[in-house]
Amino acid sequence: MTDFPPGFFDRADDGDDAGFYGPPRLVQHIDDGAIAAVGAFYDEIGVEGDVLDLMSSWVSHLRTRPRHLTVLGMNAAELDANPMADQRVVRDLNADPALPFPDATFDTVVCTVSIDYLVRPVAVCAEVGRVLRPGGTFALTFSNRCFPTKAIRGWLAADDGQRAAIVATYLHDAGAFDEPVAQRRESTDDPVIAVHARRR
Repeated sequence: MTDFPPGFFDRADDGDDAGFYGPPRLVQHIDDGAIAAVGAFYDEIGVEGDVLDLMSSWVSHLRTRPRHLTVLGMNAAELDANPMADQRVVRDLNADPALPFPDATFDTVVCTVSIDYLVRPVAVCAEVGRVLRPGGTFALTFSNRCFPTKAIRGWLAADDGQRAAIVATYLHDAGAFDEPVAQRRESTDDPVIAVHARRR
């Protein structure tokens, strides 16, 4: 297990996340070019079958609707507005990193522009490994935008390449995945970094 520096997972605002995320934000958190790049990446790796969109909102950034989409996030109104969702689950993963699903439930799990807010990301990634079927994919995308008071300090202090390495380290430490693949995706707007790994 990697020893992250003291204070790495601290946040400027360590208050109740439920209060911060209580008001619905039906806005896009990345620009159109980045949205297109994220959608192209998810198409390329084949986000299909039974899919979990982790830390989701009112849009899942998938170009193709999968067989069954479960969205898990902090705001019920945002999840209710997600037109692709078949199942909606309100869950604060910083309060409890356990995922409320049986083992081997999903073919793919995605996490879009949200990994930077987790204070126990390795525990969450281990849970993703548990709920993925063997050979399934965990795909994470992120940009340089965030709510800075809620992002962890280690993330804010890193550049894009370092952030990709941070996410890869989470996946390594979770102990359930093959070697992660990190890449910068072509985008006409905000930068897009993608990291994905297959469940062993």
